[in-house]
Amino acid sequence: MSTEVYHLSSAQPLTEAYIQQSDERIESLFGYHPEKEQDWSRRSKRLENTAASRVESVALAEALRDYNTKFQTAPEAQASINAIAEGAPVIVGGQQAGLWSGPLMVVHKAVSIIGAAKWATKQLGKTVVPVFWIAGEDHDWDEANHTYVLTAEQELRKLSVQRPEGARTSVSRTVINEDTWKELLAELEQSLPHSEFKPVMLEQLSQAAERSQSLSDLFAGILTTLFGKEGLVVLDADDSAIRKLEAPMFRKLIEQNDELERAYVAAADKVKGFGYELQADVVPGSANLFVFQAANGNERTLLHKLEGKFQDRKGQVSLSKEELLQLADQEPSQLSNNVLTRPLMQDYLLPVLGTVLGPGEIAYWALTGGAFRHLDMEMPIVIPRMSFTLVEGTVAKHMAKYELTFEDVATRFDEKKQHWLTEQDQLSIDERFAAVKQSFNDMYGPLLELASSVQPGLAKLGETNRQKIVEQIEYLESKTKDAHNKQYEASIRQLDRIALSLWPSGKPQERVSNMTSYWNRYGLTWLEKLLEVPYERTGGHQIVYL
Repeated sequence: MSTEVYHLSSAQPLTEAYIQQSDERIESLFGYHPEKEQDWSRRSKRLENTAASRVESVALAEALRDYNTKFQTAPEAQASINAIAEGAPVIVGGQQAGLWSGPLMVVHKAVSIIGAAKWATKQLGKTVVPVFWIAGEDHDWDEANHTYVLTAEQELRKLSVQRPEGARTSVSRTVINEDTWKELLAELEQSLPHSEFKPVMLEQLSQAAERSQSLSDLFAGILTTLFGKEGLVVLDADDSAIRKLEAPMFRKLIEQNDELERAYVAAADKVKGFGYELQADVVPGSANLFVFQAANGNERTLLHKLEGKFQDRKGQVSLSKEELLQLADQEPSQLSNNVLTRPLMQDYLLPVLGTVLGPGEIAYWALTGGAFRHLDMEMPIVIPRMSFTLVEGTVAKHMAKYELTFEDVATRFDEKKQHWLTEQDQLSIDERFAAVKQSFNDMYGPLLELASSVQPGLAKLGETNRQKIVEQIEYLESKTKDAHNKQYEASIRQLDRIALSLWPSGKPQERVSNMTSYWNRYGLTWLEKLLEVPYERTGGHQIVYL
């Protein structure tokens, strides 16, 4: 296997400063750092000393076992759950569910979680368990309902599923029927090119769909299929058994809501004072909690504090503090976290040694440090997610043919493509047409002056006439170039295939392409190669040649 390190900018200055430790002020927003080996030991010791303040490990393991068993997870994952029952710490990272697992960065996050857990196990000399937190409580259907695959015609095709009729509830509570799964699977089969691995892949995806009632279930089933043997445990944040365990923390979040709000506001002011932009909204008066409206199809609604009540913006929900606390105690499945309270809940539920986050997530976690401290908790080690670009053999071959680097494709592809086509122009089409236009303008100028001297009104007519003639010359130039370029259609297809593979729709591969395109072509050897890449505690981007 061949790999190449490439610095892929995250477009998050705060995250870059945290990873590189280039701004010492940032340390106060977090606490630990993955590059400091002593921090791993410190955090591990902290978890041992605070076990009584979290969910009881046996009860947690029981809920995880019930959920993971639904997806026929591997013995290695069951062993991980047994380790959690005995108090093992975890490395956790999460993502909202996506159709057929969503973009490749989901796979990259799972690989990072597993890599961090293996590294920590070796470093600490005790079992550390990888856990994938499925953000099933989220209700943004348009984020979860689609994915993109490369078709047999070498086109990027969007596959999606419409949201069933009903209230805007969580993804995990949005039920997908059996016929819809069959239609989605048929569309995937039709989209992907034929290969020796396709039948097995489709069979495994079909089995996952048969066990699924929601996109979250399908997502969990795919993760267990791909990573169960690596000991990965999946958790759905909207699982009712998990919600029951979280009830005491919901009570804390409600009872101390004003103090937590002040902590978030203070952190936001600090981040802005350091010169960084906020990556999550800190809204005055927000409770940073959602409620599911049972009377309205379990629609998920954000709560705000208005006139001593917890209300929604439309005034359809209005709960007193006592009523909300009663809900937390008796029906915790009707409550849900937002991006600012989720880190607190995660740390209460799990013994989190470290959390694997993407660039944007690291930036908004910077807002939560004060809230952790207010609840006498500590932010875990924030671990940057590793990312990858998969380069197929034919793509690498074509890159070499056209002398393209990955950076060329990512930052200046259109320019490089046009430069290559221009170099093929042995007829000097650009120069010769430019010369004709210049010659015409030179000859036409005196005629225009002559006409306007005879009658000033002819100047405008003459200029319009000049523009039309130039436009006709340019039209002929365009047609000549098209005809010339037709000679290089195969090369243009090869060039476009490079961009489509590595930088589809002008974005990094990991944010667009779905893993089924690679599973279909290579079986699971591509995934094995990712798992073999040496783990990097500070993330980074690696180009992996298949």
